Amino acid sequence: MISPSLHPGAVSAACERRRRWGFGLTPRSIGLLLLGFVWLVPGFWDGRLAYAMLAWDALVLLAALLDGVRLPHPGQLVASRSWSNAPALDSETEIELTIENRGQTIVECRLVDDLPVALVAEPRTHRLTAFPRVPARLRYRVEPQERGDCETGWLYVRYRSPLGLLERWAKAPLTQTVRVYPALRTGEEQQIFLARSRQIDLQLRQARQRGLGRDFESLREYREGDDLRDICWTATARHGSLITRQYQTERSQPVWIVLDCGRLMRTRVAMTKESPSSDRMPGKQSSGVNAQVDFEGSARGVKPPPPSGAVLSVAAVANAGLVHSKLDHACTTAVALAQLALFSGDRVGLLAYGQGVQQRLLPGRGAAHLRQLIEALAQVRAEGSEADHLRATAVLERLQPRRSLILWVTDLAETAMRPEVIDGATQLARRHVLLFVAMAQPEVERIAQGRPRNIEQMFRAAAAQEMAGRRELLLARLHEQGALTLDLNPEALTSSVLNQYLAVKERPMV
Repeated sequence: MISPSLHPGAVSAACERRRRWGFGLTPRSIGLLLLGFVWLVPGFWDGRLAYAMLAWDALVLLAALLDGVRLPHPGQLVASRSWSNAPALDSETEIELTIENRGQTIVECRLVDDLPVALVAEPRTHRLTAFPRVPARLRYRVEPQERGDCETGWLYVRYRSPLGLLERWAKAPLTQTVRVYPALRTGEEQQIFLARSRQIDLQLRQARQRGLGRDFESLREYREGDDLRDICWTATARHGSLITRQYQTERSQPVWIVLDCGRLMRTRVAMTKESPSSDRMPGKQSSGVNAQVDFEGSARGVKPPPPSGAVLSVAAVANAGLVHSKLDHACTTAVALAQLALFSGDRVGLLAYGQGVQQRLLPGRGAAHLRQLIEALAQVRAEGSEADHLRATAVLERLQPRRSLILWVTDLAETAMRPEVIDGATQLARRHVLLFVAMAQPEVERIAQGRPRNIEQMFRAAAAQEMAGRRELLLARLHEQGALTLDLNPEALTSSVLNQYLAVKERPMV
């Protein structure tokens, strides 16, 4: 769970006048003014009765003026915004708006909270009634759509008395920087993996091995052939005979999470219940003989992907069913793995890179370290250019010269040459336990498994099958070099990676 210290702080400010003439007639007063035209009907017979319309309208305007004078000044309204929890992807965040009326009149307020599109697609109008000296509160929920820092805007207020003949316009400067974090797994989901991790830890404790590690295990009497450097001289002095330290193989290992932030990770993926959750190993090809999928997705109700290079708004993305990018899914997996690894006693580090290193966090433990990691993942951004994989490999080898477990989440570029990421992964696999995860493209997979209906679709299917075959061949060769490889759809990424981590811990391989 996120620490409460990650919650955005509450912000409060007195309202200001929105415009130079910050008031206006309400629909009720305008309707009463239009009602005065009724006096024109008898005015056709007696012209003097037409002046009754002017008297009526003057009376309505006078009543509206007196009603407006009774309204509190904008500075007498104090607005505040608070957050119930830290904003995160795939979870609702509750926002509380408070209006404190320091005037003497009951006011009915209409509020528009200016939030960025990363938090809400369209601003909504909220209503509340503020009594004098009694704070009035309302709550509403938003579901963030993008990670990172975003700036909230002003709170716009329109308020009137219960009579409702004139309203005043005000605004409160409730601007603040809000950080949206990666999605977190629920407690129920995480408990399954934590229980399995505890079981593995107990098994390793029962079958711990004495070896050449440097974790202290116990003391025993000196035997011929023991290394003199292992003699415990303090215990020897107490017992009057040579005592030797025994060590065991270390179980606490560094775990590095390496995230590719290049252009391929900007792809937004259609999140549908029908999307296959493949967990394919290299060399295992999916058969498309029995596939009954239409190329445009009509058979499964999946909307076709947008054209290449198209720029979509958050609202358009939500309507198209393209919820999050591949990098968002990778960050969600990184948080889940970090929680599980820290619970298991491992140290967790982070390296997020594009053309350069975006975020770098050395391995560590504890709640404070987890918070730093979540903060770093919230600021990771996908770049528009290809990532420099070989540079990231060199940085990681310099930061981690000793053997460790590396989770590398990336995607494979469709080029005629061998991708650089494969060369970098091969280099790391010689020294480290490498879990190489390539994020699949569900749209390409559907095309490859679909049944073509015309010549154009036949060529598209052939191209998609060629891409899939080359992808599997690259992962198979990397697997032969000793790396653990996974080719996963984004929605199956987190569960598969956590299961693979537990399998590595159980063997153990690090």
